[in-house]
Amino acid sequence: MGESMKEEKLPVLKVHMLGGFSMEYGGKPISFRRNTATKSMKLLQILLHCGDEGIARSKLLENLYGREELADVANNLRVTSHRLKKMLVDAGLPEYDYIQIKSGIYRWSGPMEVEVDALVFSNLVDLSEKENNEDKKIQLLKDACEVYHGEFLPGLSGEDWVLLESVQYKKKYTQALGQICDTLMKQREYETVLDLCEKASELYPFDEWQSVQVDCLMALNRYKEAIQLYEDTAKLFFEELGISPSEKMMNQFKEMSAKMSHKPQALNEIKGGLKEEEEEEGAFYCNLPSFRDGYRLVRRIIERSGQSVYLMLCTVTDGKGHPMENKEKLAAMTDELYDAIKHCLRRGDSFTKYSPTQFLILLVGTNQENCSMIFDRISRYFAREHKSWEQYLEYYVSSIADVENDNSRISFRSNGFHWD
Repeated sequence: MGESMKEEKLPVLKVHMLGGFSMEYGGKPISFRRNTATKSMKLLQILLHCGDEGIARSKLLENLYGREELADVANNLRVTSHRLKKMLVDAGLPEYDYIQIKSGIYRWSGPMEVEVDALVFSNLVDLSEKENNEDKKIQLLKDACEVYHGEFLPGLSGEDWVLLESVQYKKKYTQALGQICDTLMKQREYETVLDLCEKASELYPFDEWQSVQVDCLMALNRYKEAIQLYEDTAKLFFEELGISPSEKMMNQFKEMSAKMSHKPQALNEIKGGLKEEEEEEGAFYCNLPSFRDGYRLVRRIIERSGQSVYLMLCTVTDGKGHPMENKEKLAAMTDELYDAIKHCLRRGDSFTKYSPTQFLILLVGTNQENCSMIFDRISRYFAREHKSWEQYLEYYVSSIADVENDNSRISFRSNGFHWD
């Protein structure tokens, strides 16, 4: 039955492992229902990824069971293999053995042609390394980058073998895209590089592919877009990682600013570009670099005016004084805290997200007693729907004068703020 079926022209089985796991047969997605996290599914992914080379039984057991203690490994593997065959048929594939065992090597052995994106990607990169023609080499690398859609089997990222493969695939992708960008930038194909790096920036937002995009936009004299991209990237880095972009990006920003159009503009046109897009109620939210600049300006202003200004740090904790680590709960709480701060403060007050668990607030023209009242107001609004949430919110406040005199635990550095 198996041989006759192989003689038939069956549809291609397409397997996606980069950016997530899915399969298509005959152009239709395959649904495994509740079997997505089973040992049978892991066995399927291992066999498909190993391709024609197969995998030795000892290595298969290591990848499949890891450090699990099993009384009868051989029997467990037989049961898992049987379940896999049934699972495939139940999902709509033809009846077939699918697992070939020969000389201790396990292989996928389906009746149809199989196309695994991870293997296609790797093969294209390998072919490019053997290609001497520069144009053909770049085309192979471009084809490879089009196949790459993200981390290898992200659903199994905790598995050692998956982690090792994922690192290698990302390394190949980074090197391939780097070669493409170097070549195409010399050929002034900036639009193509922009498209390729936009995808890379979405996949790996902290790898600074945005820097290459900025170079392209500058080469195309699209400085406003370049500055906007820089500012968006700087905001992402500060809010998610608490760091500033690299020195290269900082230098790019200076270069962009210098090359911006110097033609005289009417003052009204300039004012129009400075205004907020729409008038909003409540406090003014800004990213951390902007907040830092605002703080520095206010500090200069109060040197002459003598006005009282306070800096408040609101922190979402686990209720025991430690930063909240439950990511889903933290996300809900920080969204609520953002709304509470914006609602409870005046339009003249500004605030920013300092870290995943903290917000910084600049309070102008207030005093120590009012700071306590302000926090109480924020806390009540924050916990208006969930009264128990009040226990998760803490604050620390200091006048700017104390901050500058090193009497506070908040220190200000050239690349942002630091909480000692």
